[in-house]
Amino acid sequence: METTRHFTATVYLVNEGATALHRHPRLGIRIPPGGHVDRDELPHEAALREAREETGLDPTLVDDTAEVAAPAGRTLPTPRHTMLYDINVHDDGTVGHQHIDSVFFASVDSRAIDPAGDDEVGADAWAWYTPADLRASDLDSDTVEIGIEAIEAVGAVEEA
Repeated sequence: METTRHFTATVYLVNEGATALHRHPRLGIRIPPGGHVDRDELPHEAALREAREETGLDPTLVDDTAEVAAPAGRTLPTPRHTMLYDINVHDDGTVGHQHIDSVFFASVDSRAIDPAGDDEVGADAWAWYTPADLRASDLDSDTVEIGIEAIEAVGAVEEA
């Protein structure tokens, strides 16, 4: 059986020392905004689009990628992490579908979530987590670790 892979992008939104996570209706876990990268998008563009659609917030990407002079090109934001997630695992252990996820960090100037997309979960599905909240939670370990990292990275940029 062949494994199908799709490119996705995720962004951890940070405001005043906390990150926003929502309960995904199909997966039943709390995750940050994100989704599939469309054919005409770059990963960071997809992450920001998904954040706007899912939260109604206007994120500012936190990126420390060094610029490289290129006569026919440009430097793209480097994801903080690139993760491979098994989405569809069959009873025999084979993986039918995976997501190659580019993970970015962004700041937002508000916690007022008002989803802008037509098929998005409501504002009540979202919660803001501080590092202490993340550590005390039963969230997936990657969400906890990357969430804390995002809060620290955005905080460092805002202090500079």
